[in-house]
Amino acid sequence: MSDILFSVENQIGTITLNRPSSLNAFSMQMITKWIDILEEVRDSESIKVLVLTGNGKAFCAGGDIKSMQSNEGFIHKSKEFEHLELQKRGLDRKNSLWKYIQRIPLLLQEIDIPVIAAVNGYAIGAGLDMALMCDIRFISKNAKISASYINLGLVPGDGGAYFLPRIVGIDKALDMLWTGKTITATEAKDIGIATYVSNTENLLNDVYSYCNLLINKPQTSLNIIKRSLYQGMNMDLRTSLDMISSHMGLVTELNDYIERIKQL
Repeated sequence: MSDILFSVENQIGTITLNRPSSLNAFSMQMITKWIDILEEVRDSESIKVLVLTGNGKAFCAGGDIKSMQSNEGFIHKSKEFEHLELQKRGLDRKNSLWKYIQRIPLLLQEIDIPVIAAVNGYAIGAGLDMALMCDIRFISKNAKISASYINLGLVPGDGGAYFLPRIVGIDKALDMLWTGKTITATEAKDIGIATYVSNTENLLNDVYSYCNLLINKPQTSLNIIKRSLYQGMNMDLRTSLDMISSHMGLVTELNDYIERIKQL
């Protein structure tokens, strides 16, 4: 069975990490197919919301620990990782990150529809980063979360150093990354990582209920709001206001706006 599953139902796309025996740690098959799926979602006109979750008791435990066993770091001994071209040179390791796993946050940045993480269990290292790349996070009460790179003498190579401080603030991000400590879902909610905390048995029901709420909103406005917020984080006020006024001019010509105004 595939290491990653993708389905679409009622305009909701669902990506399911599917290596439960390995706590959904990344495999080569998972990374390459994940990239293909995200490109499909980005280009789709029928998918309105995307959900990311995991099978079993983990959301994602990050990179396959077998790939980090040698003294050189990311040197993969299994055939599964041969195509990553991860050699002993630091430049090769850097280029492999850029070519594979770092494409995931860049592709997510190109997707205007809502992307929701359903964190069903352990989210460790790069697994936590994958949740942080999503727009909002539903986290199971039983989930455990850790930015654990320091415990292996590593740094967050896939975007964690970018996303985490933007969500929780620099001080809390440094605390998590410096200590590698594990936090609970409640603690994740307190510092802003979790948007919602759900009972484990209700997690996906809560997520899909939220998805259906979003599907029934004006889609163009929904997507423009997302793009405007992310782009606005890198703009000065005047530039942001200029951008949003252009968007306002566009959405007020659409039927979504015209029909709703008639109902007032």
